[in-house]
Amino acid sequence: MKKMLKSKEGISPILATLLLIVIAVAAVIVTYAWVMTFTSSQSEQAGVILRKDAGCLWKTGNVTIYVRNVGTSDAEIDIVYINEEPQTTVAYNPSSRIVEKDGGLITIVVMFSWTSNTEYDFQVSPKVGEPLKFTENSPSA
Repeated sequence: MKKMLKSKEGISPILATLLLIVIAVAAVIVTYAWVMTFTSSQSEQAGVILRKDAGCLWKTGNVTIYVRNVGTSDAEIDIVYINEEPQTTVAYNPSSRIVEKDGGLITIVVMFSWTSNTEYDFQVSPKVGEPLKFTENSPSA
């Protein structure tokens, strides 16, 4: 037993090299798995990107909003807010409320009694993804 503790021999150079290679490969695999998980979750979040396509069309008793999806996933519009108030009388074209990916367009008509020369805050919220927020001034009468 004393002879084994006093031995100055270590592991062979071949075994040490093999052990270092195994550790390096394991580190690369763990890093790859983490990066792939991170990038896939980021791309899913960025899948729905809503943009206002043109200015609002103001008519007596309603406002028409044109929204385009420039993201990589289809978006389903959940709710529309004007000045932080959810709007209940809303018509969508297409009526499915789906805005297709890669440039799909939806027309949203909100039945809303607006006042001329007034600033309104709009928010178009999809079921998944960031809402589209913008401010628009109503025209003069």
